[in-house]
Amino acid sequence: MYAPQGVKTNHNEFPIPHTMRAWVLGDPGQLSMVEKETPVPKKAEVLVRIDAVAICATDLEIIYHGPPASIQGGLPFNKGFTPGHEYMGTVVALGFGVDEYKLGQRVAVEIHAGCGQCKRCREGMYTSCHNYGMNYGEMDKNHRANGFTTDGGFCEYQVNHINTLVAINDEMSDEEGTLVVTAGTAMYALTELGGLVAGESVVVTGPGPIGLMAVAVAKALGAQPVILTGTRDNRLEIGKQLGADHVINVRKTPDVVAEARRLNGGKGVDYVVECSAATSAVNDAVRMVNRGGRVCLAAFAHEEVPVDVAHIVRNNIYMYGIRGEGKSATHRAEAFMQQKRFDATLIHTHTFPLEDLPTAIRYAKDRVEDAIKVVVKAKFDAVSKVAAE
Repeated sequence: MYAPQGVKTNHNEFPIPHTMRAWVLGDPGQLSMVEKETPVPKKAEVLVRIDAVAICATDLEIIYHGPPASIQGGLPFNKGFTPGHEYMGTVVALGFGVDEYKLGQRVAVEIHAGCGQCKRCREGMYTSCHNYGMNYGEMDKNHRANGFTTDGGFCEYQVNHINTLVAINDEMSDEEGTLVVTAGTAMYALTELGGLVAGESVVVTGPGPIGLMAVAVAKALGAQPVILTGTRDNRLEIGKQLGADHVINVRKTPDVVAEARRLNGGKGVDYVVECSAATSAVNDAVRMVNRGGRVCLAAFAHEEVPVDVAHIVRNNIYMYGIRGEGKSATHRAEAFMQQKRFDATLIHTHTFPLEDLPTAIRYAKDRVEDAIKVVVKAKFDAVSKVAAE
């Protein structure tokens, strides 16, 4: 029986095995399911039974290319590393001193715990921890970023620091629970742009999961108008359902910058949240905003992109890069979701059992059946494919 010293459990309600199923990364693009020992929470940590985990585009980057994961100071391949970071679940064991959460409580999780001792962590910028990846050997600073520098969620159980937990109510489905962190990233972007966006104009470029959640959060915060750009009409339609006042298909629009300005009364917008990672996206964004406007970069570009620095300087444009869901933005996003300010489930399209993770990854990577957010569940009776309407 799983009974680590100093760890509080309730095996009658939440039996915990000594070992668990977990997917581990071998060579690039190669995953295999193995048995791992069930991890043990330490002080200020809990054990989460993973009920559902969503696949993020960054998971695909890690699985196929490595960065931004860093395991034992290097690439994550062939080190027994379990990726996956957008998960939710149930608290089934409490580490020493934990009374902030109860056994049986449902939680979503943030990725980054940070080291808790560097300058950025003390400022609340734990996604920019100066000791990123330092959690091994003599250089152990206790940094944790599950699915990046420590084992993640493509398994049955995982340990999380209490600072990464976000309580969710029982009315929220498991699938919706995995989207709390996605909405949190969008909330972080808008927080860094100023936070008070009511009555301000916003363009979101790229209708992926974060872009669609940025539309939803911006509208919930009172932005007017909210304009979404992208290349897929079905995703742009979902953007409308999430609150976009206008959508622009860039493949059907000769000059997307001019069109965005036209839709904003002939002038530049106040904010742009760039979620597309397109090569031209940064220059388009700085030309969409008005003088003194702000641009947030929320996507990993796959190559160096050209930037018109002179235009940025002449027009006093501010640019921000964000990493993940910092400054407790996930808690604010969850509050919006709990209040039904927007329906995050519109971006959930497919669900698979944990043992079918390779298939789920193929759906996410190749956008099979117009997949947007694909979820895998450890306890699953039958495959459910729910197409977003």
